[in-house]
Amino acid sequence: MPKFAANLTMMFNEQDFPLRFKAAADAGFKAVEFLFPYDFEAEKLAALLGENGLEQALFNLPPGDWNAGERGLAALPERHAEFRDSVLKALRYAAALKAPCLHVMSGIADKSDARALAAYQQALEYACAKAAPHGIDILIEPINARDMPGYFLNDFNFAARLIADMALPNLKLQYDIYHRQIIHGDVMVSLEKLMPIIGHIQVAAVPQRHEPLTGELDDARIFRHLDALGYQGFVGCEYRPANGTVNGLDWLRPYQQK
Repeated sequence: MPKFAANLTMMFNEQDFPLRFKAAADAGFKAVEFLFPYDFEAEKLAALLGENGLEQALFNLPPGDWNAGERGLAALPERHAEFRDSVLKALRYAAALKAPCLHVMSGIADKSDARALAAYQQALEYACAKAAPHGIDILIEPINARDMPGYFLNDFNFAARLIADMALPNLKLQYDIYHRQIIHGDVMVSLEKLMPIIGHIQVAAVPQRHEPLTGELDDARIFRHLDALGYQGFVGCEYRPANGTVNGLDWLRPYQQK
């Protein structure tokens, strides 16, 4: 049975962020993820995890100026010094939260630009080297152009080739089922093919990004497929509740009862 992690950026946001940890635990989740922790002290977040019996599955490196439309720094050659600082900051949080992996957002750039590609590879090499002594995986996630126009990493095949070419032991794929379906489709076969390099999986219904089991994919079948493939990691619930988080959790109940 998959282990589900509540995404506290998108779920339980009827409440202030610190209260979402207890809400997730009360709903039966054993783990959480979120986009960014940096508005809060790491020790405060660690205490919230401990008080509620939760594991931290994942969070992202600082993305630059999110409110100004920035979506990561890794593929921006002129921001490399800032990126290096962001890695060190994220690792401090990861140590406090005992997070096993960190997601590096590539940024808005053209992947056909040789300078952007070189910057991205250099950034990933640096992040992996700094994370490795701590046993932390660095993840890269293809994101569809409909949700994030201009995003550098918008292709799963490109991501897989990059991971193979760089051959860094702690560089892994963050496989978001929602993004995969929109970009390429072929979810079931691609999961089997890419499983050796997958470090984390996320789910949301396609196309509205609401609760699993409410979209065009047979999410229950995909979850069974993950079990058959032996996936042991978390499945992050990175979806927008259609009508309140708790009201939409019926999809989760069968998995909690097994």
